[in-house]
Amino acid sequence: MSDHTAVTLTQELVRFPTINPPGNESACAAYVGGILEGAGFRVTYREFDAERTSLVARIDGHEPGPPLCFTGHLDTVPLGAARWTRDPLRGEIGEGRLWGRGSSDMKSGVAAFVTAAVRVARQRLPKAGLVLVITAGEETGCTGAADLARQPGMLGQAGAMIVAEPTSNYPCVGHKGALRLDAITRGITAHGSMPEQGDNAVYTMARAIPRLEAFDFGVPAHRVLGRPTLNVGTIHGGLNINSVPDECVAGIDIRTIPGQSHEGLMSALSTCVGPDVELVSRRWVTGVWTEPATAWVQDVFDIMAPLLGERPDARALPYFTDGSILAEAYGGAPTVILGPGEAAQAHQTDEYCLVERIEQAAEAYTRIAQRWCDL
Repeated sequence: MSDHTAVTLTQELVRFPTINPPGNESACAAYVGGILEGAGFRVTYREFDAERTSLVARIDGHEPGPPLCFTGHLDTVPLGAARWTRDPLRGEIGEGRLWGRGSSDMKSGVAAFVTAAVRVARQRLPKAGLVLVITAGEETGCTGAADLARQPGMLGQAGAMIVAEPTSNYPCVGHKGALRLDAITRGITAHGSMPEQGDNAVYTMARAIPRLEAFDFGVPAHRVLGRPTLNVGTIHGGLNINSVPDECVAGIDIRTIPGQSHEGLMSALSTCVGPDVELVSRRWVTGVWTEPATAWVQDVFDIMAPLLGERPDARALPYFTDGSILAEAYGGAPTVILGPGEAAQAHQTDEYCLVERIEQAAEAYTRIAQRWCDL
């Protein structure tokens, strides 16, 4: 690690092809794990599928007490169909930016907290220690984090958590949850020239979609997270143009706020669309919310104020993170989402992260860890 800075480590991580699918995070995980082992961390690897490896790294303090957790993921989304103007797997630096797939989402965040953790590990930790949870498979539904949470004793304890997802280094105290559903309608197939002999499943879905668009969640807006949202993102029906379709499937993406029950929401949606529509849950994850007045959050705000040039106020994010799984696994530990990436760059062609933000994040994480460990 002596030859790396947070910036050069970001470059190295971008050069690992961890596009998900298929992911292939194992080589990248081994590389990061080797750096942490060299700094004195105990590293445990967990392969949930072939070449799909997450890791948990720990270093103890000299007094009992829960460690501070940093977490991030190694996988990235695909490159997309559009042509990149720079090599997406090179980690090129230019114009004050580090370019490449995963530079913002979120290999810069992982590189910054690994750099900070190595710095802190070189000092005697008089109080609590650190735990780093670095996951595979986040982009396809927090698969790696959920796998770690299912393994008894794998995650251990944590007293607070930093999720290094892209926030331009602005500390956020929560994010929405997510409920993803398939709405399914079924009918009877028939020849397209004789539609009266069939029952068109697309028509049934077409009547249901306006009811979904007008769905009333029946809950007041959260003071920071705002209102829950619903989006019909996909619709597929029929196999060929000259047949009456006997099935239609619409994909629904709902983002929830604290206090909403996903089970109750499923029931309300079922009533809304009526008996001709079947709802099947594909995935749900809870939201994350930590009261801004929490003492540790105020400590983070204190540390970030001079780096940002202003004292942060309470902000939250519409998208979800591995924090959905890990905060619950850690017993509701106070959680802040804070990372150097630019949220607007996530999943974009010609993705980049500002070099100065990576350096700033490493400094911020170092100070946050030092305060937690009482250095």
